[in-house]
Amino acid sequence: MTPPDDDLWRNRFIAVNLTRIGGTAVVLLGLAIWYTNVLRPGGVPAIGFPLALAGLVASFWGPIALSRHWKRKDGR
Repeated sequence: MTPPDDDLWRNRFIAVNLTRIGGTAVVLLGLAIWYTNVLRPGGVPAIGFPLALAGLVASFWGPIALSRHWKRKDGR
């Protein structure tokens, strides 16, 4: 691999992992809102559950979507 290829793959690796980490952080925030007294006593399931679900979707399917985008962009 040439240095530009190394930079490209390093940046893609970082992007995939940041997507996973970000999705996990959103899940934890959603669970905190859902079950704890962050917003109001007793939690807010109407906000926490959809937020946690969105974080799961981003965490699991975000890297797949990035991979498909890059494959289309690279012509594979």
